[in-house]
Amino acid sequence: MKLIAVEEHFLTNEVSEQWKKYSKDDPTSNLHLGEVEDRLDDISEARLNLMDETGVDIQVLSLTSPALHNIQNGSVQLARRTNDYLSKIIEKYPERFQGFATLPMQSPKDIVKELEHSVNSLDFKGAMLCGRTGEKNLDHKDYWELFECAESLDVPLFIHPQIPQKAIRDIYYSGFDDFTNLAFSTFGLGWHYEAGIQFIRLVLAKVFDRFPKLQIVLGHWGEVILFYTERLASLSKVSKLDKAFIDYVQQNLYVTSSGMFSSEYLKRSVEIIGIDRILFSQDYPYQYRPGRDAQNFLQNLNLSKEDKEKFAFKNWESLINRS
Repeated sequence: MKLIAVEEHFLTNEVSEQWKKYSKDDPTSNLHLGEVEDRLDDISEARLNLMDETGVDIQVLSLTSPALHNIQNGSVQLARRTNDYLSKIIEKYPERFQGFATLPMQSPKDIVKELEHSVNSLDFKGAMLCGRTGEKNLDHKDYWELFECAESLDVPLFIHPQIPQKAIRDIYYSGFDDFTNLAFSTFGLGWHYEAGIQFIRLVLAKVFDRFPKLQIVLGHWGEVILFYTERLASLSKVSKLDKAFIDYVQQNLYVTSSGMFSSEYLKRSVEIIGIDRILFSQDYPYQYRPGRDAQNFLQNLNLSKEDKEKFAFKNWESLINRS
């Protein structure tokens, strides 16, 4: 069965060098070392071989977190170079790769132009965002033109996790050795709260009331929020939303597996938002495992053939071909 993985990452040397200027505030680059670093850098035969080994036909590529969210100077030009670089990779392997745009989030006036270029000229399928930019959450008015543009182009925006601000890390995610603190504040828990909160803020700021066709993607089975929809429902009356909170979840959100190959998480997600809004992703190279791991998970699911196909590739193809 064809398998499209929609949250698969890369990194360029140029972006990595720029990150070093901000490493005191964001130590995320310490996670991109050794084998992970090598696999992030490689988008050629070595990656294709591992895709074949695990059973993934197509990767939708995106610049890994924190992308350009912390790069204050030169981000507009860097975003263009990064997207053009990715476009050349896709041109070389059009049957194996698709792309999400990298956007210069530090320069709001240039974001729409880059998204339009990436979608209209490079045939990218949407954009990858890493939540807040500095102290600005994603619902900040600076980004509403981005939401309008994405809705107009009919492309999804993927909200990827980013490490919490240092002040938050110091309060909630410190007190252990350095790597434990980093893991706790990123892949252990902090990343996922950060990304889920950004979606909740979009709801509370009434972004979806203004842009009702806007589609957001969250990885890791919805970044915690799917499992707290009963509690989040209480926000509807308090915030005087146009609709019930669950309606925004079911009408404006897609979720992916992100290599968390749990049949129980899948079942819970389907119960909340339905099989038509579940997407497959491996979160390569962070969650790569050998032994046809991706295909084995898919084939062993207690789903009909039709629903397996939706999860594996049809939902993604429907999402990017809605027009």
